Amino acid sequence: MPNCPECTAREKKKIQAKYEEDTPEEDRGRDDLFKLFDEIDFPMKMDSATKHFICKRCGLYATREQVSDIRYKLNQRERTREDKQDDYLEWWQKSKKDKELN
Repeated sequence: MPNCPECTAREKKKIQAKYEEDTPEEDRGRDDLFKLFDEIDFPMKMDSATKHFICKRCGLYATREQVSDIRYKLNQRERTREDKQDDYLEWWQKSKKDKELN
């Protein structure tokens, strides 16, 4: 059974905020955070008559494709922020090199 993407995303934000609050920056590790994320489990129940999945926690009612689309959109937002940061960093470093050459 798939996990509810909305409940999972909310829980991930809570866990990440608590992790960043409790753990000093120099001790933080991506693997530690991902281990905490692996413990998240919000299985959806399947309605066999309509072939829809139902989340008992938030009430999400969706087909498998809709669940996949929601998960993709939630993950896309986070990647977009990181991509913008990476693009900005590249731009900043490139402009510094150009300044040094002149």
